[in-house]
Amino acid sequence: MRGNDYINCVTECINKAWGTQQDTLNKVSELLAEKIENKNNVFVFGCSHAGILAEEVFYRTGGLAVINPIFFPGFMLNTRPITMTSQLERLPGLGKIILEQNHVSEGDLLILHSVSGRNTVPVDMALEAKKLGVTTVCITNISYSNAVTSRHPSGKRLFEVCDLVIDNCGDVGDAAITLDGLAEKIGPTSTAVGTALLNAIVIDAVEKMISDGIVPPVFMSANLNGGDEHNARIFEEYGDNIFYM
Repeated sequence: MRGNDYINCVTECINKAWGTQQDTLNKVSELLAEKIENKNNVFVFGCSHAGILAEEVFYRTGGLAVINPIFFPGFMLNTRPITMTSQLERLPGLGKIILEQNHVSEGDLLILHSVSGRNTVPVDMALEAKKLGVTTVCITNISYSNAVTSRHPSGKRLFEVCDLVIDNCGDVGDAAITLDGLAEKIGPTSTAVGTALLNAIVIDAVEKMISDGIVPPVFMSANLNGGDEHNARIFEEYGDNIFYM
């Protein structure tokens, strides 16, 4: 069964991305720790399925309470018709508006996830963020981006406009498995690889904060005894850096 090939492929992508980009990944985790320690803000954004990474790392057990997702209704997977998400992410100017309306300011950290890196909104957001003095990190697929042209008026793709670039080491087009009798590939890898890398970055950032003598704002499960009280203390201490409540 080819499902086993998919599991192996995802594992290989994670190991390749993690093993070949340690300098960059360490810089991102150090930045994340630094921003939290300095009480700057941290944001994560992606369009459509790319936005799953933003959902993965906010308001969850074992996660950092101060990671803020940027959710725009037209990019969520409950948008109907869902094809509208593909139209909206190509719209010039929308990224600027989204950034302006989500508390992003000088000194903050913005993590952008776009697999192809070609669409207008994430590129717009990266360019506008840099004008504000915001550090930008992208998680993308370099091979995929190099195989396509930009849809942004500048002609730039996301990896060309961000301060730090993380390659998910996936296939062009994202899907990775070929089946006899099917022209299209099946089995996208970007979500599994991206969430693994981002969670690993969070863990390393938390470790750095501990070594700096900082108590990291990490959520406990609300279903554990004492969880509600623990999380309430975090909300009180870091309320100025949390925008999803």
